[in-house]
Amino acid sequence: MPPLVIGHRGAPGYLPEHTRSSYEWAIAADVDAVEPDVVATKDGVLVIRHENEISGTTDVADRPEFAHLHRTKEFAGRTETGWFTEDFTWDELATLRCRERLPQIRRASAAHDGEEPILRLVDLLAILDAAPRPVGMVLEIKHAAYFAAIGLDLVPRILADLAACGWDRPDAPLIIESFEPTVLGQLRERGLPGTYIHLIEADGAPVDLLLAQGNAAPTYREIVSPAGLDALVGQVDGISLDKKMILAPNALGRVTRPAPVVADAQERGLQVYTWTARPENKFLSRQFRAGDPAAFGDYEGEWQILRDAQLDGVFVDHADLGVAFFR
Repeated sequence: MPPLVIGHRGAPGYLPEHTRSSYEWAIAADVDAVEPDVVATKDGVLVIRHENEISGTTDVADRPEFAHLHRTKEFAGRTETGWFTEDFTWDELATLRCRERLPQIRRASAAHDGEEPILRLVDLLAILDAAPRPVGMVLEIKHAAYFAAIGLDLVPRILADLAACGWDRPDAPLIIESFEPTVLGQLRERGLPGTYIHLIEADGAPVDLLLAQGNAAPTYREIVSPAGLDALVGQVDGISLDKKMILAPNALGRVTRPAPVVADAQERGLQVYTWTARPENKFLSRQFRAGDPAAFGDYEGEWQILRDAQLDGVFVDHADLGVAFFR
């Protein structure tokens, strides 16, 4: 059975991520689902952005009326400087326009900079409801521990938006994912139907567990060890792996087969997804690259190994290529 093909932030291989046109492009390309990232505004509105820091994906740096909101913030040992959604009201944020996040790699997409406003979660749900066929949503919850710490708990806001749009029904094609397992558990305890997926980085540890457990917190690598996978059973429905964890090179430095973590998880009844299948040389494993970082390399060679892994879902930036290859 082919994996779910998921339009990662819409179709950002062609149009700026998380815009209406990007999502509509992915839907027209026949993806099974699309994946928004949600963060919150100062007044508690859930908006769709890759991160709460928005200087790389909007024109905020060119807007003098918001210069006073340029901030440096620290949380859980990380410091970041820029403009953050939680410092804007929705009315303020709605005046910004979206930009291509990777303009040197995706020049054609960057030609559409400034054309579209930021979407709210409810806006995307309306787009999906208007689609000519059923399209699922893989809702990624970003920085839940941080937002809770500043008084903007995402859980009740997610529940309210989904309920208002009828996406809290048992048959809604809803998948919920996060790098932070705490927020997944909170939503599940509140009775939100859906498939729950624990996102897994190649390195580091979940920030919510680091805050709660300090040095005792398990790393992502430990979470997907055999013992860690045993502990996930009954807590989540699956995992979503950085593709580097599946495309692990052998002793000669070449990728020839999927890493055993996929089979290990599936043997325990866990679904396994991966992110993100991209065709540009910049994002391919070394042996599949050829020349200009922005040009397409031998992406089919890399993607064949992902297909061999018999995954349950694959996130793609180029929706048409993903549908054609994986389905």
